[in-house]
Amino acid sequence: MTENKITRRSFVERSLAAGATLALPTHRVLGANSDVRVAIIGCGGKGTSHLRDFATKPGVRIVGISDPDKAHMNSAENQLKNTLAKQGANVDARYRQHQDFRHILDRPDVDVVVIATPNHWHALLTVMACQAGKDVYVEKPVSHCIWEGRKSIEAARKYNRIVQAGTQQRSDPALIHAAEDIRKGTLGAVQWIHSLWYRHREPIGKVTAPTPIPAGIDYDLWCGPGPKGPLMRKRLHYDWHWQRLYGNGDLGNQGPHQTDIARWGLGIDEHPSSIISYGGRLGYQAERKDNDYVDAGDTANTEVSIYDYGDKCIVFETRGLDVTKSDDEELNRLFGNDSGNKIGVVFYGSEGYLAQTSYTHCTAFDKDFNVIKKFSGGGNHFRNFIDACISRDADQLNADAWEGHLSAAVSHLGNISYYLGEDNRVSIEQLGEALDKVKSLDDNGATLERTVQHLKRNGVDLAKYSLSLGPQLQFDPKKETFANSADANALLTREYRDGFVCPDADAV
Repeated sequence: MTENKITRRSFVERSLAAGATLALPTHRVLGANSDVRVAIIGCGGKGTSHLRDFATKPGVRIVGISDPDKAHMNSAENQLKNTLAKQGANVDARYRQHQDFRHILDRPDVDVVVIATPNHWHALLTVMACQAGKDVYVEKPVSHCIWEGRKSIEAARKYNRIVQAGTQQRSDPALIHAAEDIRKGTLGAVQWIHSLWYRHREPIGKVTAPTPIPAGIDYDLWCGPGPKGPLMRKRLHYDWHWQRLYGNGDLGNQGPHQTDIARWGLGIDEHPSSIISYGGRLGYQAERKDNDYVDAGDTANTEVSIYDYGDKCIVFETRGLDVTKSDDEELNRLFGNDSGNKIGVVFYGSEGYLAQTSYTHCTAFDKDFNVIKKFSGGGNHFRNFIDACISRDADQLNADAWEGHLSAAVSHLGNISYYLGEDNRVSIEQLGEALDKVKSLDDNGATLERTVQHLKRNGVDLAKYSLSLGPQLQFDPKKETFANSADANALLTREYRDGFVCPDADAV
């Protein structure tokens, strides 16, 4: 990685053909005499949803939006107008569209930026926004790699900015009370967690040649810190999740939610000490009845990651094929159904279980699966963030940058093991033998058996399309480095394009 003391000024000078006026960071007393002024960076589905939510918050005004895709901005603007019209309000007179986000950062009348871009932009935008004197709400994962997450924390602390991670369950009363109950000992001793993503994920299509870039898109800016190569997928938007240069797969897309809840309930405030993953991108040949079908995605759609925290353990399990029917009797009872999606977390205690089955619902059971308590709610993560911005008290945040970093890192660590072992194709017998040697509070063999049955139910010929086994990696939670793999350490960061380099510590 190139060492680069990048500043917002140098960034603009190097990358903008026509320079915008550079404003010094502003530090208004928010909420004292005027509304908190918010700008949205990234106007896809998530960003537009956030736009509507922030627009309806008392004391908040939307004053700008930014996206490399002009069509995204126009659609978001229409939704903003419709949302405000229902309240009998109009768009703020200061509202502007900016295809280049750097104009947002230069505006002294912007207090807060909301980052809902593709993953590869999250950390760099967070750092630059902090440098520009803005508070930040950043979607999960807060980084594309572990090194970037640390830079976001350093920037938030150095510039005294309020940075909230988009793990909204942290502000939900159901989860808050469930986590409190677990720590009080309602379930007895809880030492391990099973985090689930069971949901069919369609392939992103097969391409044999580059896809033309749609009109109205600044593709150079879209790529940003990632490589600017030909578009080798059918859609520019959203499907980047399943290409590792820009996204982090389902483990990195959903994992930061589920593992965040798992850490929270267990009271874990550090990285795991060892990680191992296995899986693959499997089953689309059977779905398409085409043995030669290989879609453009390069992240796993089936993946199991095992995280050892010493006396505690988290297992994250991804199933991306059809989940119409499940043979997992215990999970069926905890989730209340034997079919359909299962997205959540199961806490296993000495005296019972607790299943988080949605963002707003949890149920506690005794050892005989009798319901002993239910939790429900619906929090306001955005309100928590705005209130912290006004008070200037980062301790008021329910999901500070540090929490976002820890929960994103869990996914990054699992993916690193998987990527390093991607070419290590093994039989089920070999995989079972390897897992028998892995320390875990989970029954590794039982989890493997569930995974195999799911794949077989979806027509996967495991003799032909075998699973990949990653190495067991030893991680130093304090130094944030691997003790036993130089190759793994190389994946803690990424290569950056000139002009879009996330700064090193001395430049943050």
